[in-house]
Amino acid sequence: MKKLFTVYDRYIFKQVLVTTVVAILLFTIVWIAPEMLLNTIKKILEGEYTVKTGVLVLVYELPKILGKAFPVGLLLGSLFTFDKLSKDSELTIFRAVGMSFRRILAPLLVLSLIFTYLCFVTYDKWIPYCCQKLIEIKGGQALTQYIYTKKDENQYPNQAVIVSRYFNGEMDGVIVMNFARQIYDDLHGVSNILVGAKGYYIKDCGGKSCWRLEDVTSYNIDENGIFHDIRSLPSVEVLSGREADGAYTIMLNSTKRDREINNKDLKYYIKLLKQEGLDEDYRLMLNKYYQRFLHPFVCVLLAIMGCLLGFSKPREQRLVGFTIAIACIFLYYITLPFFDLLAEKGILLPIISAAFPPIAFSFAIVAFYKTKEL
Repeated sequence: MKKLFTVYDRYIFKQVLVTTVVAILLFTIVWIAPEMLLNTIKKILEGEYTVKTGVLVLVYELPKILGKAFPVGLLLGSLFTFDKLSKDSELTIFRAVGMSFRRILAPLLVLSLIFTYLCFVTYDKWIPYCCQKLIEIKGGQALTQYIYTKKDENQYPNQAVIVSRYFNGEMDGVIVMNFARQIYDDLHGVSNILVGAKGYYIKDCGGKSCWRLEDVTSYNIDENGIFHDIRSLPSVEVLSGREADGAYTIMLNSTKRDREINNKDLKYYIKLLKQEGLDEDYRLMLNKYYQRFLHPFVCVLLAIMGCLLGFSKPREQRLVGFTIAIACIFLYYITLPFFDLLAEKGILLPIISAAFPPIAFSFAIVAFYKTKEL
């Protein structure tokens, strides 16, 4: 029975692993050095950060860089390794002992699958966790001017909740507009306006969650739009149950970037966006959700591409392969925002916009494979 992992496999696996780790380290240093490191040092010198806090900030910034560094490192690592093996005629020896191109590729695929898993975990767990830690270090995240509209079965608004500012669990300047059933030609009638100085999301209001406003002024409005009754109230509950939970979740996530939300919470957030009819945000976040699963798979594709670019003749210029590799990396990351926009505006379905870059790389791999004499 033949060994599944031969001495040739271990040799290739080790060579690609070492060069990939070096490429990831170089990418991380280049990314973190120019601005992030200088800003952190500046804040330490100004007394805004202690040395310990500054080090923690840099550590918590690393996962965001590693999410991009894993695919890039695999591409450059496999390219450099197989280019060196080609120039040293080691690949010729492998072929002479009966190893096919697919067999030579096997240890690289194993390594790329390991990095694919690491990339997936980075986006799902490490980056959201580190983003939350960075928010805590910086003292919280503020939100301004959030509007939640409650609609009836005919999609007519019957209540609008406007939050002027939210910070660390407390809402300031909350305005609630209760719409009348009567609809005029150019607007919906307003029957009551509540203005709360403070607002809170309470998880247990008599067995269910709610939004509670405190220090409230209530303005009742007649059919002619005239205030006929103004009262002061100590507190008022305006949203309850699922509406309170959904509005609070959307408010919190509306200030976050997708990378700050793990897969489970992102999926729930997308569901809420669809329920509330926020189509553009729904399509954009759904596109980002699909990218969570497709982007890690790019590690495998870039590793194979690096291998193909590294297969070269002894006198063939190394610069050609590296130039193509850098161009592929540049095109991939620079076009991602473009496809995000196409998904957000509804020009492409989110699954298509998310899958297009990996599919393009797959076609590029087939093209390179056909041009090589393997």
